[in-house]
Amino acid sequence: RGHSLHLAKSGAAILVNDIDSEEAEKVVKEILNEGGVAKTSSQDISSREGCSLLIDECITEFGNIDILVNNAGVLKDKTLLKMTDEDFDSVWNIHVKGTFWSSQLVALKMKESGKGGSIINTTSGAHFGNFGQTNYSAAKGAIASMTYTWAIELAKYGIRVNAIGPTGSTRMSATFVSSKNTNQNIPYIDPTSNGSLVAYLSSDLAKKISGQIFGCGGERLALMVQPHYGKTLKKDEGWSIRDIDEVMEKEFIHEFKNLGMLAIPYPFHEGVFPPGVAED
Repeated sequence: RGHSLHLAKSGAAILVNDIDSEEAEKVVKEILNEGGVAKTSSQDISSREGCSLLIDECITEFGNIDILVNNAGVLKDKTLLKMTDEDFDSVWNIHVKGTFWSSQLVALKMKESGKGGSIINTTSGAHFGNFGQTNYSAAKGAIASMTYTWAIELAKYGIRVNAIGPTGSTRMSATFVSSKNTNQNIPYIDPTSNGSLVAYLSSDLAKKISGQIFGCGGERLALMVQPHYGKTLKKDEGWSIRDIDEVMEKEFIHEFKNLGMLAIPYPFHEGVFPPGVAED
């Protein structure tokens, strides 16, 4: 809703897609009441067919497609030892494959038009690691990697690809259970506050920006730094097990940073042992 309202206010014609068509229609009515242009869609993007139908709808309604915001999501939180194939596949299909299918189909249309465009994906700090979210964190990490790759591949067609890691209190975030394993209370954050960054990244104001991920929501605007190698040692003859052990404590362990989305200080300095077992 927030993305759509900001985009419509900036002059975009919006195809609002949600499998909950009643919710999509509410957003469309808001846009129309403000003098904007919008239509409702209810395609299921967890299949290539649904994504194709969605893109075709946009072309039929508006004649072209300049912006794609991949925002559909679902949570199925469980720890690794309890997660089922269905828990994993449903999250993977919607987040990763839905993003892949929609983006591929849109990029083909943008290439064909010769006008370029903007694709905006949705990732999350969960891809740093988060308790109970094997499926979701893996999906968000995959989306981050796809963002980097597509920015490189599609630039020659004038297509920019970026992503946001939004914060907001939504029906999806209400199902988030990882917070039960922390002492942190999660405050209400108006999800519409993410929309201004989406509108900015969709516009020509962002013509120099591609392959980037920004954290947003509430008062926050942050650049998510692309993963890169940290401290690096070289040894001409290569590394034996003993060589590695000799440098690990001295050179690397103190370099270990906070772990996971919630930035917990590295918790394993005393070791990792089975229940009831301590270091000799």
